[in-house]
Amino acid sequence: MALKALDTWLWPYLTRPRFDAAAVTDILLCVCDHFEPFHVASRDEALERVSAWSARFPEFTASFRDADGRPPAHTFFYPIEQYDEEILEQLAALGRRAHTEVEVHLHHDRDTAAGLRCTLDEGVRRLRRHGLLSQDGTGAPRFAFIHGDWALDDSHPSGRHCGVRTELAVLAEAGCYADFTLPSAPSPTQTRTINSVYYATDTPAAKSHDYGTPVRVGRGASHDRRDGDGASTLLLVQGPLGLNWRWRKFGLLPRVENGELSKANPPTLERLRLWIELGIHVLGRPEWAVVKLHTHGGLPRNLEMLLGEPMARFYRALLADHDGPSPRPHFVTARELVNILHAAEAGHRGDPGAYRDYRYTLVSA
Repeated sequence: MALKALDTWLWPYLTRPRFDAAAVTDILLCVCDHFEPFHVASRDEALERVSAWSARFPEFTASFRDADGRPPAHTFFYPIEQYDEEILEQLAALGRRAHTEVEVHLHHDRDTAAGLRCTLDEGVRRLRRHGLLSQDGTGAPRFAFIHGDWALDDSHPSGRHCGVRTELAVLAEAGCYADFTLPSAPSPTQTRTINSVYYATDTPAAKSHDYGTPVRVGRGASHDRRDGDGASTLLLVQGPLGLNWRWRKFGLLPRVENGELSKANPPTLERLRLWIELGIHVLGRPEWAVVKLHTHGGLPRNLEMLLGEPMARFYRALLADHDGPSPRPHFVTARELVNILHAAEAGHRGDPGAYRDYRYTLVSA
């Protein structure tokens, strides 16, 4: 395993097109939580972790408002293989009181396409029973996805943590509207495509999403399920990946920036500037900067960062920095972000906050 998977992504990073951060007028800030309350925890401990989120998140976010008057958003990607009725009911109730939504997370190993489809269908059915997930214009269930252990489309070189080399197709057919797994570095599952929102076409080989077609203005959204040859495609929304030369290890080596929020690596305005400079956007709409971050909020040490002073300090600085020509911040869930991306793809411009429900709406709405 190469250090930080640098053999995979360093050259694409070094040869990336220059992005003009001065063109950004709006920041789409999306926090995606690989939410695993059962991680090294009993059921009682897991319930305590979820109860802490339910009790503290609404009050914590109440004093912060983005350019649309919305409070900070949080998307819980819940492991459907760890279904617990009481926990999901608490998360559903939290979503009715705060700017949170629940999407699909899954850990599996040595699976089959049929087994995966069965797991997804059952997981979606259970989440919808709590009024969770979203729907398209036909009323069909839709969901966002994060793969456990980063091994989307059987991408781990060991062959572990997945087993399904047609996973992109299975996800698309089951109703997945976008994958939010990446970046995965330092995991060897990291793709060569970085800092992008793009459509990946499923192939018989593993790691079909190593490359893809960038989302661009004017292309239309017909590639949501099939490409021109009828092959299954899936939208992938990546977070930032690069080198942070402003924060060096041992004062010499740049640190890897992968958009993770943790106790050891809380958000700061300096990191935000780097996230923007990495240039994730819909081609032709560079003024809408995509900042998709990830965290593990089910771990107590990270919960205290996410619902404590480190995160509050970041929000205060972000909103104070929103003055005059500074970009307008928009707190968005994973679903809202994808809706805005599709609106950009269709040629819409102006205030991205107007497109939070552009294509997919909440089941409970």
